Amino acid sequence: MEPEKGLIVYAMAGRDMGRYFVVLEAEKGYALIADGKTRKLAKPKRKNAKHLRMTGTKIALTQITDKKLRVLLKEFTV
Repeated sequence: MEPEKGLIVYAMAGRDMGRYFVVLEAEKGYALIADGKTRKLAKPKRKNAKHLRMTGTKIALTQITDKKLRVLLKEFTV
């Protein structure tokens, strides 16, 4: 499964390991991800898709802010 815009993913490798993110954009084997806390929407991280586990849950990215994103992702960590 390839990452796609709005998909919630779990980082399995790197400094971000063990945290949930949302995919902002996807391109040839890479995804731009953000979590609203360490990786803001204005400055997402480029991550190899092999290091991400797809959750199957998608969210709408219209009218999303860093605060709203943190609240949405908090539900996955509990």
